[in-house]
Amino acid sequence: MDRLALLTVGVTLLAGVLAVVGVHTYSAGRTQQHLLYQRLAQSDEIPFTGRRRRFRGVDRRLRRTRLGKSIERKTNTTGIDLTPGEYAVYVVGAALGVYFVVGSVFAPFFGLLAALLGLWGGKAFLDYRIAKRTEAFISQLPELTRVLANATQAGLALRTAIAMAAEELDDPAGEEFRRVADQLAVGHSLDETLDELAGRLPSRELKVLVSTLVLSNRAGGTIVTSLRNLTETLEERKETRREVTTLLSQVKVTAIAVPVLGFGFLLLLNGMRDGALDDMTDATVGKIAVVVAAGLYGLGFFLIKRLTRVRV
Repeated sequence: MDRLALLTVGVTLLAGVLAVVGVHTYSAGRTQQHLLYQRLAQSDEIPFTGRRRRFRGVDRRLRRTRLGKSIERKTNTTGIDLTPGEYAVYVVGAALGVYFVVGSVFAPFFGLLAALLGLWGGKAFLDYRIAKRTEAFISQLPELTRVLANATQAGLALRTAIAMAAEELDDPAGEEFRRVADQLAVGHSLDETLDELAGRLPSRELKVLVSTLVLSNRAGGTIVTSLRNLTETLEERKETRREVTTLLSQVKVTAIAVPVLGFGFLLLLNGMRDGALDDMTDATVGKIAVVVAAGLYGLGFFLIKRLTRVRV
């Protein structure tokens, strides 16, 4: 009996010791994971915000595909605090919601078309955010080149001038050049870092600036004079772009109004006789007519946008 009691006490003590060791090991592992995330966040490879990520299984599988890598690159460019898995789940959920809402108001076939349009809208939303961020960055380029010219004229190195520009400029230029300065600080080459910047925000103005900085860094020369001339040119291009945008604003509204008119015609048709859209989409000819009409409206929207795209 005494042996059984001693054995029980021994096993209990051993279990307690193992439990304490396990808790200590788990705590140390969590701390190391937290520090690792912080180090990766400083190198801009994984955004670290401290919040708990959702849909980790979906995100893990999606990152292995080309689609996941494309979504990750676009979300990092736009600055959206979402993982590829979170973004994909939200877009699919929104498409399903649109399907049920439109299908209940019009007809199930229209709900299917609206869901497909919603999936396309997820991609279009990222492209729109990238375009707006690029446009905002381009509008800051004259100020950016002025800061770089002043810093280099004062005798500072180009890397120091880039770090100074990152501190003085507002976002998105400040954020992008902070990323450039951080990459330069950990050993990346200037050519590689600036080329990556030009890839994130594609524009002819930025490519000219990157080419000027890269050539000046390689061959030396009068970088101050080049930046001064580039500043004047970018100021003129900024004013020209503003005038072109003002002149084409009415045409861009027309591009949005054309699909909205088609949507209004559907509402009018369904209001004239309840169930008219259901009867139309029950027949094969009606489905083909709806698809052709939707394609023509989309083609009109695309052509108007294409014709009003003026490169300055």
